[in-house]
Amino acid sequence: MAKNTIPGLKTGGGILSKLVAVLVIGALLVVVVKYPGDAAHWVKAIAGAASDAITGVVSFFRQVGN
Repeated sequence: MAKNTIPGLKTGGGILSKLVAVLVIGALLVVVVKYPGDAAHWVKAIAGAASDAITGVVSFFRQVGN
C-alpha cells in the first residue's frame, strides 16, 4: 500500500474521477483567465459567506457556554 504524502488526498481512483477533476480544474482556470474580475468577486463572496458562518458558529458556542 502506497503512503500518501498529503493526508486525506487519495492518489488512486478511476479514470472517470480523474477526468472529472481535470475538467473542473480546467473550467475554473478558463473562468479565471477570461473573467478575472468576476472570479475575484465570486471568491470574495464565498470567503465572506465562510467568514459569516464561522462567526455564527463561534457566537453560538459562546452563548452556550454562558
